[in-house]
Amino acid sequence: MPGVLLGCWAVVTAALAGVTVPVCAGGHGSGGEVERSYAPVSLPAARTVGVLSNTTAAEGVLPSDARGARYVEGSNVLRLASGRWMYLPAASTASAVVPAGHPPARQQIERSRAWLASGRVPGRSPAQRAAAERALLAMRALLLPNGAMAAGWSPGWKYSWPRDASFASAAFAHTGHDAEAYRILRYSAATQREDGTWEARTKLDGSGPPDGRRWQLDANGWVPWATWQWYRTAPRATRHARLVTLYPMIRKAADHAAGSLRADGLPPASPDYWELMTTTANIGTAAPLLAGLNASADLAREANRPDDAARWARAARRLSSAISASFLPLRYQRTADGRHGHDSAVTFMAPPFNAAPAGLPGALDATYRVLLLPNGGLTPGNDPAAPWGGNAWTPSTALFALAWAGTGQPAKAAQVLDWVLSKRNSLGELPEKVDKEGRPASVAPLAWTGSIAVLSLVALDGTALPTPPLRP
Repeated sequence: MPGVLLGCWAVVTAALAGVTVPVCAGGHGSGGEVERSYAPVSLPAARTVGVLSNTTAAEGVLPSDARGARYVEGSNVLRLASGRWMYLPAASTASAVVPAGHPPARQQIERSRAWLASGRVPGRSPAQRAAAERALLAMRALLLPNGAMAAGWSPGWKYSWPRDASFASAAFAHTGHDAEAYRILRYSAATQREDGTWEARTKLDGSGPPDGRRWQLDANGWVPWATWQWYRTAPRATRHARLVTLYPMIRKAADHAAGSLRADGLPPASPDYWELMTTTANIGTAAPLLAGLNASADLAREANRPDDAARWARAARRLSSAISASFLPLRYQRTADGRHGHDSAVTFMAPPFNAAPAGLPGALDATYRVLLLPNGGLTPGNDPAAPWGGNAWTPSTALFALAWAGTGQPAKAAQVLDWVLSKRNSLGELPEKVDKEGRPASVAPLAWTGSIAVLSLVALDGTALPTPPLRP
């Protein structure tokens, strides 16, 4: 999520070959309040508010182009205020402005609508389905042919994070878009490090990280969890053969995760989804690893690897017991030492990641109350050493909708999700943040928020999302 200091998920694009340094800049609508970020000094101020795509390339929509504009329904073709269309022609990396009804643009619209129709657009109301449709189209636009999933299409977000990509893979899988879900997993396999871990993020060509930001252990949970979610939805005729292709990735990831557990059963300190290092184990790493070990053990059974399954199941039980011993008394606060406050990562202990453990309902309620801001959204945490400013973060907020949907509290889930969806910008895109005045802020669309929203809508449709089982 933020960098070594705080701010957006990213540092620099491949096109910006400068050195990254911590900087401070006023947040959107911050009223002069300083909000930290980790970005190159030369980072352009204009952030995207939408994205054009021809499925092989993408281009961000700037605020100046979005004024008075809207997407042609079911597509990433933009109808400008003038009535003309702006789109990204096939095989091109630069947009074109054409008369409305331009045949190649019309063909792109028809293909986009056919893609949506080939899967499922979740939502119980027209407004929810419209939001889900736009989120799915944004995710498709941010997905490259090689399987790299960009977090966003602004400078500083054009990288692939294993965490964001895993959520997108699960969202594609549960909406009937098997090819996209599997393509992301193949990219994860191709970018896995020799020791079974992943960089915090990679360049979109898969060539490696853009700088020296510390790797994050939580990917060893997120990627196997996403693979398990894909497998549960994949066509039975082909899923086993494709699992065999992914299995070396699973083995390396799960073996590293199991081997990382200390004598007390917890993983070592590692940067969490805040992308900040902690001095003791954190729930933002421990909970995804538990989900990943349970997922890996179940996938090993499917692959007829009983020894692997038994080894990873033992590790999962150790980790589960350690989480109960260390985090349950603290209501699943951020760190095992109890010194860093509440954390939206408490939601990682809920379905569809983990079967809800003892004390989780009360912990979710307590954490939500503490992190709630006057604008109706959530700050990621209340660690006094990590000042987030007055902006709400849409991923942190949407995660509570997903958690409550998975724990049998649909009314709470719907209320939170409705708030998130109400903060879409004028193009219907979900932003990274919401400012103090309740306005969309920072980059849009954000793949992670879109993925969480789609998964939440699937769960609220009455189709319970599966959760990797913790075997006795």
